[in-house]
Amino acid sequence: MPEVPSGAAEMSRKRVAEPGPLTENVPERKKACWGILTSQGSWADRSPLHEAASQGRLLALRTLLAQGYHADIVTIDHVTPLHEACLSGNVACVRALINANANVNAATIDGVTPLYNCCASGSVGCMELLLQNGAHTQTPHTHFPSALHEACKRGNTKCVESLLSHGADPDSERSHLGSPLYVSCLHGHTACSKILLQSGANVNLGQGGDSPLHATVRQDTADQVSLLLDYGADVNIRDSNHQRPVEVAPTGGKTQQLLLKFEGAPRSLCQLCRLQIRNLIGRSRLKLLPLLPLPPLLTHYMEYT
Repeated sequence: MPEVPSGAAEMSRKRVAEPGPLTENVPERKKACWGILTSQGSWADRSPLHEAASQGRLLALRTLLAQGYHADIVTIDHVTPLHEACLSGNVACVRALINANANVNAATIDGVTPLYNCCASGSVGCMELLLQNGAHTQTPHTHFPSALHEACKRGNTKCVESLLSHGADPDSERSHLGSPLYVSCLHGHTACSKILLQSGANVNLGQGGDSPLHATVRQDTADQVSLLLDYGADVNIRDSNHQRPVEVAPTGGKTQQLLLKFEGAPRSLCQLCRLQIRNLIGRSRLKLLPLLPLPPLLTHYMEYT
């Protein structure tokens, strides 16, 4: 492989952490990345292939690969050119790297995969390429970053749909994040929450004792509260402080009024039957609902469509 010229690499944009200024003159400065502190200087060894992938320079990337640069060349933090291309949403560069046998499941020292970076950038095109070429939707360790959680955090509905259609577990938990539904509710992304619930996600699975309903009412998001109630959210579940959702809702807010109204008029028999039937069918078989010999109106009702 050709030697990487000194000075050719530039400082990388900050990956998988919240954006913030980086000062190249302060090599001792630390940056937080998923709870792990890594030296800023460890990002300074990027190759020209990393730069081409990050900037979407397809011709330069192909030239470098033809000259002998390995598609999986890594920085000290194990960042590959494929990580860079996915974070920048450069579909053509991702395709070229995959064709050059780049590892679609490569992980950085923090456990970040190219698939995770697709969710961070919202690039469904890059994600589909990775999934079609063997990318894993689940990471082997629960403390590693999760692509599905990241998509839910950022409200990237297309990424959520793509991951679920390729077998991602809607109830996969992370101890520091909770369930994907909890993350979606915490950040107020009702559309992502609906996709997860339609796929069979557990409506009461949150983080510790905190349920998705608790997370939603604190933000006073009435639409999302209604959605959770439709899917069977437990209004009597208590958090770590032994409080019910109605007790943590802003006083006089929309969600508190909605919960009080719901408690005064519980679910109808029709709604209870829908919830029970969906539970009996099971999450893995919900996609088979259209195959049942039922009137279309009833099928749509069961599917919440």
